[in-house]
Parts: sequence; structure tokens; C-alpha cells
Amino acid sequence: MRGLCYFFLSILTQVSSSTLKVIGFFGHNVTLPCRYDSQTHGVLSFCWGRGRVPRSQCSSTILSSQDGAGPFRQSPRYQLLGRVTDGDVSLTILDAQWSDAGVYGCRIEIPGWFNDKKVNTHLVMEDAPVEQPVTQDWTPVAGDILTTFVTNNVEVGEIIGIATTEEKFKAFLEVGNIGRMAAIFFFIIIISLVFVFRRRFLPKRTLQHLNTSTAENIYEVL
Repeated sequence: MRGLCYFFLSILTQVSSSTLKVIGFFGHNVTLPCRYDSQTHGVLSFCWGRGRVPRSQCSSTILSSQDGAGPFRQSPRYQLLGRVTDGDVSLTILDAQWSDAGVYGCRIEIPGWFNDKKVNTHLVMEDAPVEQPVTQDWTPVAGDILTTFVTNNVEVGEIIGIATTEEKFKAFLEVGNIGRMAAIFFFIIIISLVFVFRRRFLPKRTLQHLNTSTAENIYEVL
């Protein structure tokens, strides 16, 4: 009978627990997730320990809190950076080291039999990725200078020496160019006036000349 009870207890333990894998980088902060529904249960007691979550409490407890009270922590490197009152009791390890690798267990004490939530997390430590320098292939163009700045893997290029249309127009509107434009403008006006004058008065003089020639011819006939 006792063996049957242990069998059912082990089944319930497996159902209420989960296992995660988290990869952390040496020298960086790493967060091991653990959450519960605080709107349904309110603020609950919880604990974190090294090793898998046992049948009760946590093994080798490194951080714990009872009913929202100030947490106990084994080291200042173990922090709760989430909103604990909202059910976020994720464990953050500051400046993770190689010795931090291993299994961590989170237990949240939910009222009722076999209701505790258990999260086992396997932390794997790796070297932080090396940031590769950013290079750019480009072909220089006459009159163009390309300067490149690299900050946090973000490449910013600035083109210098390319005059925009507005800049060219402003350069054209200098004092010397304005004088030339004024001379050209007045020359065009004079040509236009001469053309209009010829169109208006030349036909009248031609017509008068023709009338005079006709009258002379009539007098000669008489």
C-alpha cells in the first residue's frame, strides 16, 4: 500500500514540474524564468535552490521568500529583477561564472495538496560571442569622400562633398551671376522691343510708299 502511494506521488510530482534549458554567457547576467498567476493566488512563498526540486522545500536553497517578505539570498549575485508582486520570481545571476553552470530548482508554494509549481532549469555556460569588426567594400568616386563610423555594431556612413541642387542654386545666385543675369534680361527686352517696333511701323511705311508710287503713275498717264 505504501509503495502504491509513492507511485501516485511520483506521478503527481512529474505532472506539476517542468524542465528548461538556459544558455548563459560568461561574465554576463543570466535569468532563469519562474512565474505564477498572482491574480489568482495572490503573493505566494517561493524558493530557489541548486539541484532539482525535491518533494519539499528546495535543495541547497540560495534564495527564498515567505509570503512576500524580504527575500533571503545566499549571495548578492542572486537577484529578483522582475515584478514579484505580479508573480515574476525569475532568478537573475549577476556576472555569471563557469561555476554557476548546473541545475537550479524553483518551487512556488501554491495552497492545496500537490499544487506546488516546480521548475527545474539546466544552466549551460558558454563563452560570450566575439563581436566581429564591420567592414565595407566601396569604390571611391571623384569628389566624394566616404567616412564610416562603427558604434555598437551599427555602421553609419556620411557622404561629404556632394553639392545638393539647393546649394548649387544658392551658389549661382551670387553677386557676379546676378549682374550677368540682369544684362541678359535687359538685352532680351531690347531685342523684343525692336522686333515689336518693326512689326508695327514697318508695314505702314511700306503701304504709304506703295500709295505714293501709284499716285505718281496715275499723274503720268493723265
